[in-house]
Amino acid sequence: MDASEVIREEQTGLGAIRIADDVVKVIAGLAAIEIKGVAGMSGGLAGGIAELLGKKNLSKGIKVEVGEKETAIDIHVIMDYGIRIPDVAANIQSSVKDAVERMTGLAVVEVNVNVQGVAFASDPKEEEHRLR
Repeated sequence: MDASEVIREEQTGLGAIRIADDVVKVIAGLAAIEIKGVAGMSGGLAGGIAELLGKKNLSKGIKVEVGEKETAIDIHVIMDYGIRIPDVAANIQSSVKDAVERMTGLAVVEVNVNVQGVAFASDPKEEEHRLR
């Protein structure tokens, strides 16, 4: 593990504790995806279309900047149609901050939520027609 991957290293009486960037990304992704109104993480814009990532790729929709004791997190999400985006974004910020601070001991100074798209619920009749 090289120094660019380690976000926090703490020396204890028994040795060192190291937390990698990807650990913080996964914690943040899990906290965000649990919020009602979040359809999924976004891998960014490809050809003007937001790519919806599954639960296996939670860390890909997240960027972290880390100091010795603090971190800033950028989250890219796709939200469900019909929800109030500012409310859901505030819930994401709160959930991610709490989870990362509780699990890593890092102080979260900011959580930036980037809404990359809106997911529409598919019509069951339309799905059935496409399968024929």
